[in-house]
Amino acid sequence: MKKSIIQEIEKSRMRPEGEYPVFKSGDTIRVHVRIIEGDKERVQVFEGIVIGIRNAGIASSVTVRKVSYGIGVERIFPLHSPIISKIELKTKGKVRRGKLYYLRNLRGKAARIKELSQTT
Repeated sequence: MKKSIIQEIEKSRMRPEGEYPVFKSGDTIRVHVRIIEGDKERVQVFEGIVIGIRNAGIASSVTVRKVSYGIGVERIFPLHSPIISKIELKTKGKVRRGKLYYLRNLRGKAARIKELSQTT
């Protein structure tokens, strides 16, 4: 009984199914994040490689990594949070793993991911 009430509340808070593009680990995405500074609101873009996806209903999140001025930066974005205004898929990567945590130890050319060729 209690579990169904919780599930109904979670379902009402979740975003619709097709709102985000379909992406997986290794893809490069652009996450548009709402930033509130005082009484002003702006959108900041965070572009990087998806190194992990956590599918857990309303607690689903995606970990995105980029290298900014030679320093690796990772952010974890909750997918159903209102701070995310949109997600764009930039490129699809060809990887053989679900979690790409090994990229943390690689530098420069070694950290590149092959782009998936689009054959039509």
